Amino acid sequence: MIKQILGRLPRKPSKSSENREFGGSSAPPLSNSSNSRSSDIVGNHRLLIDSAPLAGPNSTSSLGFSHGSKLAQAVDKKLSRNSMTAPYEALPGFKDVPSSEKQNLFIGKLNLCCVVFDFTDPMKNAKEKDIKRQTLLELVDYVSSANGKFAETVMQEAVKMVSINLFRSLSPQPRENKVLQAFDLEEEEPLMDPAWPHLQIVYEFLLRFVASPETDAKLAKKYIDHSFVLKLLDLFDSEDPREREYLKTILHRIYGKFMVHRPFIRKAINNIFFHFIFETEKHNGIAELLEVLGSIINGFALPLKEEHKLFLIRALIPLHKPKCLPMYHQQLSYCITQFVEKDCKLADTVIRGLLKYWPITNSSKEVMFLTELEEILEASQPAEFQRCMVPLFHQVSRCLSSSHFQVAERALYLWNNDHIENLIRQNRRVILPIIFPSLEKNGHNHWNQVVQSLTLNVRKIFSDIDPELFEECLNKFHEDEEKVEEIKKKHEATWKRLEEIAASRSTNGEAVLVPYTVASQTS
Repeated sequence: MIKQILGRLPRKPSKSSENREFGGSSAPPLSNSSNSRSSDIVGNHRLLIDSAPLAGPNSTSSLGFSHGSKLAQAVDKKLSRNSMTAPYEALPGFKDVPSSEKQNLFIGKLNLCCVVFDFTDPMKNAKEKDIKRQTLLELVDYVSSANGKFAETVMQEAVKMVSINLFRSLSPQPRENKVLQAFDLEEEEPLMDPAWPHLQIVYEFLLRFVASPETDAKLAKKYIDHSFVLKLLDLFDSEDPREREYLKTILHRIYGKFMVHRPFIRKAINNIFFHFIFETEKHNGIAELLEVLGSIINGFALPLKEEHKLFLIRALIPLHKPKCLPMYHQQLSYCITQFVEKDCKLADTVIRGLLKYWPITNSSKEVMFLTELEEILEASQPAEFQRCMVPLFHQVSRCLSSSHFQVAERALYLWNNDHIENLIRQNRRVILPIIFPSLEKNGHNHWNQVVQSLTLNVRKIFSDIDPELFEECLNKFHEDEEKVEEIKKKHEATWKRLEEIAASRSTNGEAVLVPYTVASQTS
């Protein structure tokens, strides 16, 4: 009877379960992957607490509070009650505690924000979500107004909270057809993350924490390490443009503050580009990564390191290959122009790289290439221009004679740039013979009036600066046209002869075999 009564009484939780909930020594460290984080299902929400013990001074408890403090005991009690009965209650405000307790309260609030809620149902845990949101806002204000160096314990807990909230598996929408619809992507509604009301504040917290002068980079690099940076870079593939915008700013801040991570960050971005170019051609954050790189390249010291030149050749130039180039071309063009402005000798390499990936059937992409080409030529010097002008103007000539009026028009606009026009004038004896046939045909035969008008203007420029050369090119053009006409007449005569032979031998209705000698004589 007594045993039955005792069996109905609630049992006290074991020490091992307390260790698992509050950070026993058996928990995985923060540097482990997100899959190894301990997760407890409490009530209707998921409690994700990475239970690594703290190494800060006077931190005998896992939350970093001194047991002699009334506030610490109250917070410990509240969190213990949370883990057992699942209420989610706000901690006191920073203005309600003495200065000596603010750091402990800060750590307590960080741990409180390690709870991750499900946002697929807006009404689920509405009260708890609001408490967490207010707590996050308090953390942002605390970091922004801090007037003393953050302790290592605080850094560890801050990075832990950020990692738990941000580092998650992205669930992208099906993108099999997106590459084929690159030009329509800009008109699509971007996918918004339902958890953004909390994510935004966590990102703001991380941004303020990294940018704060109270964050010592030498200590923080132990927690904002290579693993953290890689997981941050993985988030650039998020569908939500608001998240990518925050990531862009934060990555730039990390690159500026943690000099020890700079080579690793560049290499990691390089690997993302390789994966995108040569394997998937699918990534949402290429434009944002290039925007960060544009600022990084702008700060490169001269002379440029060989590592940076290889990055240009192996990663940036091949980024012209994917079909979804319109999504990031503006940022890519800026990065490449920065390289040429820093070292004009790279102009030849860049232009030949553009020619290698020049589109054949995609007219819109061709217009973008011509726009970028103008920016590169504007930063080029005569010596580099002369090295690549022959293959370059063979391509320009093909663009001039394009039946797509925007391609022809954009190519003719090159002469509106004074620097490029001067380079062409100085090398007109090489360039004019290459492009003259296209100019002459456009002037007489192109269907678009604007293209015809622009072509006549360019012809006039050449005829004014060097009438003799212009006349030579005109005479050669007429000679070539006459030769083409003669060949055309010979072909017509050959076919007519073949038709006559076929007609004379086809009276019996059998197939006609034409002797090889007849074809060779008439050709």
